[in-house]
Amino acid sequence: MATDTDRFGNRFAPNLSYARGKILAATSDDFTKLQRAWAIIRERGPESIYIFTGLDHSLPMEPEDLRWADDEIAPALYWDRLKELTLEHLGGTAPTHDIAVFNRLTGATLATHLTLVKPGDAVIGVSASHSHPSVLRAASHVGARFTDTAGLEEFKRALDRESKVALVDLTRLAVTYELLPWETIRTIVRLAHEKGALVYVDDAGGARVGPASFDQPKTLELGVDVGATGLDKYGTLGPRFGLLGGRADLVALIRAKGFECGLETRPMLYQSVVRTLEKYSPKRVQELIDTTKGVAAALKPIFGTRLHETPTTAQLLADDVLAIAMERGGVTQAPIVPFEASAAFCMLLLQDHNMLTVHFVGMPPGGADILFKFIPPETLARFGGPAKFAAAVDASLTRLGSLLKNPDKIRDLLFGGK
Repeated sequence: MATDTDRFGNRFAPNLSYARGKILAATSDDFTKLQRAWAIIRERGPESIYIFTGLDHSLPMEPEDLRWADDEIAPALYWDRLKELTLEHLGGTAPTHDIAVFNRLTGATLATHLTLVKPGDAVIGVSASHSHPSVLRAASHVGARFTDTAGLEEFKRALDRESKVALVDLTRLAVTYELLPWETIRTIVRLAHEKGALVYVDDAGGARVGPASFDQPKTLELGVDVGATGLDKYGTLGPRFGLLGGRADLVALIRAKGFECGLETRPMLYQSVVRTLEKYSPKRVQELIDTTKGVAAALKPIFGTRLHETPTTAQLLADDVLAIAMERGGVTQAPIVPFEASAAFCMLLLQDHNMLTVHFVGMPPGGADILFKFIPPETLARFGGPAKFAAAVDASLTRLGSLLKNPDKIRDLLFGGK
């Protein structure tokens, strides 16, 4: 059963799975924190930083591509190839399916809701745990009545309570990195369609992880009406664009809404999408998962049952990060919320060990837990291997414990003394 408070009794912020505190009280504070991280990277030099976000945010373009990086010329040269590769990647076929490219996966999700949902409509989210905040925000923005569900049985009950459902937001690989089984997905899609609802799959990382590592169908082969993935996730090289595909009639409307609202990717960068899709290999996905499992094995002796493992990740829950730090620092009353403890922990990893983690990618972050995921083997080798990685994590938690005795030091850590 879902809860709306953390283990310390702090109530979750609207549309987030964690509580805000007095230090990181709003998204504007997240941006100040992000600037502090940038300052550290600038001071150390980019060559000194180890990117352990589990995401690729590069711009895969060849030198000759820059010559035609123009909003008019690039689409003329690359659109047909982009569409061909996208349909192949998502499991679609022309002319039944069409595609669109958005500035982010969040942009694709928002455009989809702006197009397919009216104020007061019922929208149901379903995943193995909970929907991403971007899904909740999109539903809220259009004035939908949103119900989030975990698993098939909760979804069935929510569906039965509604006389009519406009949209089902399906997430294959949840924010918590739990994967819905293929048979469950098939049943959800069938029940949604029998209810007359359209199905949008937020297939952020699942578009590759499902087929490459768990023998699941590609996004549009799931039988959904529309689906989107992020090009920065698990086997692709970036940029952080949202790639959407689906029924041609629906995509035409969603794409138009995206252009009207400024959610589209600049066409001058279409060739970067072509390059990343051309270079994609399912084998790379498994390499990233295998490296992550090696890190998990090094962390396990330190954290025991507090290290949560999924088939693709190792995790320290934010509540546990704060609890462990309190134990190590001899602090009995929590002076900050778990989300702030996670932020401080990740800032210490960056400040003391030059490790950039996923906490510094989202604004606001999609979750408060610490995820070790899809670690590039070459980056881990350059850093010094799994044992050194685990030692840095251990040392940073101990350091956090000492800082908890004076919360002002946490503020200085996160904001650079500002």
